[in-house]
Amino acid sequence: MRIGNCSGFYGDRLTAMREMLEHGELDYLTGDYLAELTMLILGKDQLKDPTLGYARTFVAQIADGLGLALEQGVKIVANAGGLNPAGLAAKLEEVAGGLGLSPKIAWVDGDNLAPRAAELGFTGALTANAYLGAFGIARALTEGADIVVTGRVTDASVVVGPAIAHHGWTPTSYDELAGAVVAGHIIECGTQATGGNFSGFLDLPRDATPLGFPLAEVDADGSFVVTKPAGTGGVVSVDTVTAQLVYEIQSTLYLGPDVTTDLASIRLAADGPDRVRVSGIRGSESPEQLKVCVNELGGMRNQMEFVLTGLDIDAKEAWIRTQLDARLASNPPASITWSRGALPVADADTEEGASCLLRVTVKDPSADVVGKNFTAAAVELALASYPGFTLTAPPGRGSPYGIYRPEYVARDEVTETVHLWDGTTIEIPQPVGATRVPPGAEVEADPVDPIGPAEDAPAVNLPLGTFVHARSGDKGGDANVGLWVGGENSELRDQRVGWLLRLITPDAIRQLLPETKDLPVEVYPLPNLGGVNVLIRGLLGDGVAASTRFDPQAKAVGEWLRSRHVHIPEELL
Repeated sequence: MRIGNCSGFYGDRLTAMREMLEHGELDYLTGDYLAELTMLILGKDQLKDPTLGYARTFVAQIADGLGLALEQGVKIVANAGGLNPAGLAAKLEEVAGGLGLSPKIAWVDGDNLAPRAAELGFTGALTANAYLGAFGIARALTEGADIVVTGRVTDASVVVGPAIAHHGWTPTSYDELAGAVVAGHIIECGTQATGGNFSGFLDLPRDATPLGFPLAEVDADGSFVVTKPAGTGGVVSVDTVTAQLVYEIQSTLYLGPDVTTDLASIRLAADGPDRVRVSGIRGSESPEQLKVCVNELGGMRNQMEFVLTGLDIDAKEAWIRTQLDARLASNPPASITWSRGALPVADADTEEGASCLLRVTVKDPSADVVGKNFTAAAVELALASYPGFTLTAPPGRGSPYGIYRPEYVARDEVTETVHLWDGTTIEIPQPVGATRVPPGAEVEADPVDPIGPAEDAPAVNLPLGTFVHARSGDKGGDANVGLWVGGENSELRDQRVGWLLRLITPDAIRQLLPETKDLPVEVYPLPNLGGVNVLIRGLLGDGVAASTRFDPQAKAVGEWLRSRHVHIPEELL
């Protein structure tokens, strides 16, 4: 089964669907449009217009590619339905009719628990969506659907569903399902599997050629090959695939509604140019409950950036902070967060090089408190504060922000339903979950001794990224950083991997990333992948929509970690 991806997020390359249809030689084409933040965005859309709540870019892609897909017999599966899969299906029917086409369009729902949020104990929920699995998608395909759109299924489910339908797997085909989950996880984020956001980008042809979107050739036993259409930009290598494998995971167990996947079992091997074979994947029963993505409106936020230039940066910062804090004291926001960039270089030969930015972010339930009350207090200091006072942008009104939290619900509280084009509805029974793997359970990592190089082994102080790759991202309020030794053919790889596994401990992470010194840190070895996964609890606060960090999704934490200096034994260089 040859299955491709044409979207990694809501806003991805609009032409990707047609590109994959023209060059992918596919059986199925999938798209992932949803994230925790996206659900909040769609929830805000519905507050303005109840007929919305789906990814509108998907409609434009279908308008452009539907005829070609039907001509080639390519089935399309996407979670673009968001909060309103029925509305998306109706819109697609309208678009298809306008093109003179009659595709069989099915939609899957049952994930939306917001109408029952209070009953289920999800207080304050704007959106509340259970993560559904893949068997509803599979049933729609076996019934003959040309297009299947869903609400909140797991990102991998849009790949797992077609694999189930194609290969005839059952709910107890655990290893096969786990393999498809890994395939889905690798291709779900589009070009991140073909060189996008890759820490080894210096080895890529860094020209203007658009990176190709990935596809997977999934075998009946759940093993697969990751590749991309011939002639497209980017690279598929063991390292680019590893980069996506360690993205946004937690422990070595990847919990899903259909199967629990053992990430430590995965084996990768080069299988020719731009081809990586993934095999050995083991699966077991899924958890007894389903995870629920809950978003609530947290209040209003606003921010301003001050430019600090030249000498006496610390004193300039201290004065403006003292002044603004005092002016806000009569009607203070619920929270005020200050952050400053690195000090400028001495004797800089450009004004920008001699400057740094000081950011202040305020949050409060009231729009008035973070509006003119805040911005006027800052602007009125323009001629009455530190020398060189200037702002990077004019004052603006506050904007709403959301708070994400994970919840869990019993499977029998969720009714997954497939709606066919002829009005038929089919209820999908939930697999029986395993009580031995409760959702959110902590998985003990194998202990590793936090030892450094032997005293008699010469070492050099160099960046960790000298031969270690990284990929980081967000899981709600937590951040994950996957670290692994690059270069699968290096003669030193095994020794480097052993060194990395000994080096990276929770204490080592707190030393290398001082911002984590007061946070829970967990480290999970992944020796088959040549590295470890690091989970930093609470780094992002209440999640991306509420975080006041300048990198609210932790996308660059891995690059920060790679830039930190460690003692590397000379024998490993």
